Amino acid sequence: MHKAPPTIGAVFNPFTYLAGRWTPSPRTVRRAALAALFMSVAIVVTGGAVRLTGSGLGCDTWPKCTDDSLIATPAQGFHGAIEFGNRMLTYVLCAAVGWVILAARSAKPWRTILTKLGWTQFVIVMANAVLGGITVMTGLNPYSVAGHFLLATALITVTTVTWQRTAEGDTAPRPRVPGPVRKLSWAMLAATFVLIAAGTVVTGSGPHAGDSSEIKRMPFDWETTAHTHAAAAWLVCALAVAMWLVLRVVDAPADTRDRARDLLIVLLAQGAVGYVQLVTELPELLVGAHMLGSCLVWIAVLRLALSLRERPAGRAEVPAQADPRLASV
Repeated sequence: MHKAPPTIGAVFNPFTYLAGRWTPSPRTVRRAALAALFMSVAIVVTGGAVRLTGSGLGCDTWPKCTDDSLIATPAQGFHGAIEFGNRMLTYVLCAAVGWVILAARSAKPWRTILTKLGWTQFVIVMANAVLGGITVMTGLNPYSVAGHFLLATALITVTTVTWQRTAEGDTAPRPRVPGPVRKLSWAMLAATFVLIAAGTVVTGSGPHAGDSSEIKRMPFDWETTAHTHAAAAWLVCALAVAMWLVLRVVDAPADTRDRARDLLIVLLAQGAVGYVQLVTELPELLVGAHMLGSCLVWIAVLRLALSLRERPAGRAEVPAQADPRLASV
């Protein structure tokens, strides 16, 4: 059978073509996963800066910045530059996710789970880009803004799991603690998600609408939503303290106990920022710090939950590739 020229193979299956010519080290794959995690947090923080500087409509359309320009114009001033800069950062995020996909596909042996996680990241980024455009075209609808943040949280979830999986094998997970402790971790994950979701309601009904013009807000009493959010935070703190104590009672591995400690530290800092911003009438800098803290809390909860099981690093499962032409991305 006639063999296709290498250039043809590169066009029709570039990932397989690259995998045959580049083999990244496990450290490179892990760095790629960490870069994607870092950028998934950075895009939340810069998105918060857009909102808190009132630049949410700095680019008043999408995907262009204006009806006649792809980029911000001098007439749009500071707000246009801020909003357009955040949009450009999405391309950096895409590059980081692309690095994960390429590194995972090119690693030897090929760990398909890392490739799937990388493509999941890409799908979430694209979905959030579209939702971001809808948010602009609907004049910063607060429900769309909340969904935008929750999708960003979903991306942080997948990038955190990907980073964790790069340090593990592909064998079946083995528990490191008794079943009731793992159930407690699931309860803490659920409570933390409720906490984050409640935070989007506080933001959606609060004063930082994202633009200086009159923006529709969620029809909830802001003080009531803030107190509900605080109650959810106390519940998460109680569960975190319970987890910290239980892990010592069951003599859990040292690294798991360390992650429980780290979670308590992050929660303490986040709670302090939350109460200070409440009594100081929500200064923009503290609100931005609280958004960063939300990401760090979620990552800490995820890492603690993931540390309750292990996948010993053995030989990764390699998909059968008797005929290289049958390999797929």
